[in-house]
Amino acid sequence: MAYDLTGNRVWVAGHRGMVGGAVARRLAAEGAQVIEAGREVVDLVDQAQVKAWMAATRPDAIVLAAAKVGGIKANSEFPVDFLYQNLMIEANILQAAHEADVERVLFLGSSCIYPKLATQPIPEDALLTGPLEPTNEWYAIAKIAGIKLTQAYRTQYGRDWISAMPTNLYGPGDNYDLNSSHVLPALLRKFHEAKVSGAGEVVVWGSGTPLREFLHCDDLADALVFLLKEYSGYDHINVGSGVEVTIRELAEIIAEVVGYEATLTFDATKPDGTPRKLMDSGRLHAMGWNRARPLRDGIVDTYADFLAHERRHGTDD
Repeated sequence: MAYDLTGNRVWVAGHRGMVGGAVARRLAAEGAQVIEAGREVVDLVDQAQVKAWMAATRPDAIVLAAAKVGGIKANSEFPVDFLYQNLMIEANILQAAHEADVERVLFLGSSCIYPKLATQPIPEDALLTGPLEPTNEWYAIAKIAGIKLTQAYRTQYGRDWISAMPTNLYGPGDNYDLNSSHVLPALLRKFHEAKVSGAGEVVVWGSGTPLREFLHCDDLADALVFLLKEYSGYDHINVGSGVEVTIRELAEIIAEVVGYEATLTFDATKPDGTPRKLMDSGRLHAMGWNRARPLRDGIVDTYADFLAHERRHGTDD
């Protein structure tokens, strides 16, 4: 039977992030009572705080979207932060959820859990079949541990908890800081700043040839609510759009959306990361969910959010 979210109290861990915010919006539309708790309420890296807060709050379900995240540069410079903090966040929340007898937990992973040279499109069973991409292995190892811990609670205690692995995400609420952002929001900022300054060149990291798949955060949220309601299984489920573009093609789409023509220069001294990363989302689509929006439409929506972000912070011309 489907899990009914209507009226249930669902804690979205990480509600201030892009994904958590999208999930909170979608759950509210579903009729769930969304529980939110920022760092000023509970520090997710602190085991005692998490246990105390969970025991007092006792949600019916949890979407575990909280994580220390960042791009290649941040992963390379702060490996301890990405491994330690993510391990602690997931371990603290899952153990506290078990002690509080939480009915449903959805652990959110990342497509970087898969081997650098995995079979494409990447099926769920590619996990642990080869070496990881070195530029984000610390984050990936933490997320793999989260998947396995979720499965362990299901195996040992019969918990009806599940995991989902999204592809590369973007959308309203994204991180546009060039020092820590992922490729799509970073390119949005670069093209916007070139437009404002009149610069004739936009520099893109790497060769421009890697292939990437992107999914709008609101589409991910819709898929996660679908899984919470309809899926109960040991295996994690891939969540992707099924469409891939090269980094060069992505930059060209963003240039069109921003409305600025500039010379694209590719800095081959910077790492490309994984050469191709396309998720096989066939299992999810076979269950009945396949509602990802076209990439250009999603980028238009995201650029509007970026402009609003700039106006709020007084940095737009």
